[in-house]
Amino acid sequence: MQTILTDFYTLQSYEKTENGSFIADISLNKDHDIFKGHFPGNPVTPGVCMMQIVKELTEEFVGSKLFLKTASNVKFMAIINPFETPDLRLQLDIDENGEDVKVKNITSFGETIALKMSVSYKKLTS
Repeated sequence: MQTILTDFYTLQSYEKTENGSFIADISLNKDHDIFKGHFPGNPVTPGVCMMQIVKELTEEFVGSKLFLKTASNVKFMAIINPFETPDLRLQLDIDENGEDVKVKNITSFGETIALKMSVSYKKLTS
């Protein structure tokens, strides 16, 4: 899997559920340089990085490079501290229609929902 967030996270496992959703378990790298600047002594996973992880996982699952068209209902509901909660579960409800890909995401750790968002991508042709 090609990522721009080199060594930022590791995809531990994923599965496709009976209803067509993908469930991905990832682990954040608490020692990544991003956390040294965001924020020193109180590391927080940047929201833009979480959005990029959703994009990269969706690209993996649909087998195509994607371009973000729109993002709506982006709600960050809990702080993701990589030292306290490095293991995240992402549920991706992916709807492909030609070159359009719509994704509803819920990211959580334990019983806590950290992020909810709906995004729309366009498939890129090579």
